[in-house]
Amino acid sequence: MSTLHTKETWRPAFPDKPLPKISYGLSYPEACKLHVESTLGASKVYLILSKSLAANHNALELLQQALGDRIVGVRIGMKPHTQWSEVLEIIHETRTLKPDCIITVGAGTLTDAAKVISFALANNAQTEEDLDSLSAKGNKKQETINPPTIRQISVPTSLSGGEYSSFAGATNDKTKVKTLFTPPVQNPEIVILDPQLACTTPSQIWLSTGVRAIDHCVETLCSLEGKPEADVVATKALEMLTPALLQCQWDPKDPQARFQAQLGSIEAMRSVTFKVPMGASYSIGHQLGPFGVGHGETSCICLPAVCKYNALKGANVERQQKVAETLLNLPEVQTLMNGRQGDLSVILDVVIRALGMPRSLKDMNIGRDKLDQLAENTLMDHWAKTNPYPLTEKSAVLELLELMVE
Repeated sequence: MSTLHTKETWRPAFPDKPLPKISYGLSYPEACKLHVESTLGASKVYLILSKSLAANHNALELLQQALGDRIVGVRIGMKPHTQWSEVLEIIHETRTLKPDCIITVGAGTLTDAAKVISFALANNAQTEEDLDSLSAKGNKKQETINPPTIRQISVPTSLSGGEYSSFAGATNDKTKVKTLFTPPVQNPEIVILDPQLACTTPSQIWLSTGVRAIDHCVETLCSLEGKPEADVVATKALEMLTPALLQCQWDPKDPQARFQAQLGSIEAMRSVTFKVPMGASYSIGHQLGPFGVGHGETSCICLPAVCKYNALKGANVERQQKVAETLLNLPEVQTLMNGRQGDLSVILDVVIRALGMPRSLKDMNIGRDKLDQLAENTLMDHWAKTNPYPLTEKSAVLELLELMVE
């Protein structure tokens, strides 16, 4: 596995895009101080920190020592899947504080929140109606859209990869529908990787969001509108992530494995930048979140079932077979399979179970009484129609959801 660095490495996350830049080698307080002062020249920093991190570690104290009176406000904790109500709470606070930089330390919920907050402040959005007008499928779109001006630094403690994307997802509390906010929402300018900090992330969150990163790869590789350059990157990411995640499961305090998983997550998100249409694991996963399923756990439940469903429909069998071959070439996966035969859905099931992750709606206490609403919400998600076997009817979504029940 890659070695950790004692000095900072500073480079673009993706070779063909100037932003975001990634930093690793320094501790996250050192890196935040360096880039707030020198790279961004920011003087008013607003912090959004994971609740568990703030409660169980001295993350806030370390950042306060590093940034001093540049910190103008702090938010500790947010509910999963970036609830509109909490986004609006922070919007109201930051309107008066007028920060020029937001730093998030935590998982993708916080990263997406900072994107939406910056976008909303640039457009004077203060209500649910205002947020709706900025969303990708808002009922009444604003005529003039201003790009965000607040700079953003992300210190991720999970692997879902939202810090590398130029869009954000947030959940309307009332409708329980997760909506997309698309450019000119901007990704963070700087992403700081700290494997030692990553070792404090509970395995359930770390590994499940790692499966989310695998989902990025598999959905890209299985898409019927795939692109050769995207396939190359997604394959590389899959080959990096799978062994790293298994090692993280075997030794949760291995910083080398955590670092390798972080690098694999970057490659997974790079594959997404080729804009290959995603499929049903994404569309259903988006809508499972508001029912209390963690961001990464949605992929643990959805991805094998979606692969099985599409294969049963004869939609993308050849593309799935290539992904299966990639995984079976990994010694770690060969060991897990132990001579057993199986298609891509079976291999993914074996890997996800080896990581100790949930595999069904039943595991998450979601019964059949929720399937109708899940199906209806899924049909509203734009990735449903780009699934290799397009989901255009409620009956088709319900058929697929049945594969996830137990």
